Amino acid sequence: MKRNSIIPYRPDLKLKARELRKNSTLSEVLLWQEIKDKKLLGYQFHRQVPMLDYIVDFYCHELKLAIEVDGDSHEYKVSYDIMRQKELEAYDVHFLRFDDMDVKKKIMYVLSEITFFIQDNKNKQ
Repeated sequence: MKRNSIIPYRPDLKLKARELRKNSTLSEVLLWQEIKDKKLLGYQFHRQVPMLDYIVDFYCHELKLAIEVDGDSHEYKVSYDIMRQKELEAYDVHFLRFDDMDVKKKIMYVLSEITFFIQDNKNKQ
C-alpha cells in the first residue's frame, strides 16, 4: 500500500481545527457517526483537517477524499469554495459536497454516494 502523503498546512490552523471539532454542526455530527472508526468500507476518515490555508470537514488520507457539508453559510461563499477546492485539487484531493439538509434528512443517500466514490476510486491511489 502506498504511503499517505501529507498536504502542508498553516500551523495556526491546528488550533482552529480543534475548535471546529468541539463545535460541530448537527450535520457534521450525524455524518461523523456513520463514517468514524473505519465504518465505511474500512476507510479511516478524520474531522476538520487542515490543508494549505483551509480546513476540510472530513478527509480520508488513503483515498485523498475530502467531504464537505455545505450549510446556509456556503450560499454566500461559492466563489471562495471553488477557489479553495481548485487549490486542493492541485494536490490530487477529490471532493464530495453534500447539502446540510441532505445529511440531516437523506443520510442513506449521502452514504451511498460516498460508497460509490470509494468503490470507483479505491484502486486508483
